[in-house]
Amino acid sequence: MNSTIFSENLKKFRTAKNLTQEQAAQALNINAQTVSRWECGTTLPDVMLLPEIARLYEVTVDDFYRKHSVAYDNYAQRLASVYEKTRDPEDFMRCLLEYRKLMKEGELSLADKWNFAIIHDFMLEYCRDTAMEWYDKTLACDPAEDPDSYRRAASCRAELFFTLGRGEEFIKTQTEKAENDPDNLLEWSLLIEAYISAHDYEKAYEWFRKASVRFPEEWILYMHGGDICEHLGKYDEAFALWDKAGELGTYFWDELYSKSFCYEKLGQYEKALEIRREISENLRANGYDVEAEMNENWMQRIQAKME
Repeated sequence: MNSTIFSENLKKFRTAKNLTQEQAAQALNINAQTVSRWECGTTLPDVMLLPEIARLYEVTVDDFYRKHSVAYDNYAQRLASVYEKTRDPEDFMRCLLEYRKLMKEGELSLADKWNFAIIHDFMLEYCRDTAMEWYDKTLACDPAEDPDSYRRAASCRAELFFTLGRGEEFIKTQTEKAENDPDNLLEWSLLIEAYISAHDYEKAYEWFRKASVRFPEEWILYMHGGDICEHLGKYDEAFALWDKAGELGTYFWDELYSKSFCYEKLGQYEKALEIRREISENLRANGYDVEAEMNENWMQRIQAKME
């Protein structure tokens, strides 16, 4: 340890926080002479006390040893700079928790608000890259291992392309896949979903009609068809298609959710509630208590609209 740099930093960080030696000593439960000896380099603080000193001065322990260290306005800002450098999710969480403490204590400064935004911006980039990486790893597996998880991963990956502004690219690639592999249900399903995400419902409907002829017993297609028809205002056809999907057997009572949302959209709240009650019964009967509670919270929102 370079005791001169260490001692100089102790004094610099204390004065940057507008603390006297007496105030720092009181906060650390020691006497002012001890603080003075540290800053003069006569003695050094116990290593176990360093985290407490760092928190008081709103720096990290590493800052005490740096030749050129900056005294930040608060500890959260210091952690934000650490995360900006490392982009480590654990550093993000440490920074997030510190900012939440500041929020509970009072108003954030403009710099705090900007820092809070930027760390989430960095984390968003990390999450998008990680999501795409793991979707690709999932789709590199054998779909026979878990067909439903494979399909859902493929669907979520498609949605991510649109989130990233790469929807046209995805549609072009997916059209080629569907045309080159016409017996692959997943490729057709993904293409239909892509057109739905692009809000090109007429094109989505066109591909749905073609797919339903080729794969007449696949519930997922009828779910797509119902969702498309809802967007097109063809409500009778939408409900008929969702019913067809339910008859074939959806994965998680998907048709009930779509029907409930549609009834709610149409202002037919009693019908929406009736279906939501059925969903809750199904969920609880199959051990999905958390999902049932979420559904019942949604029911309360519908009931509030009726009042």
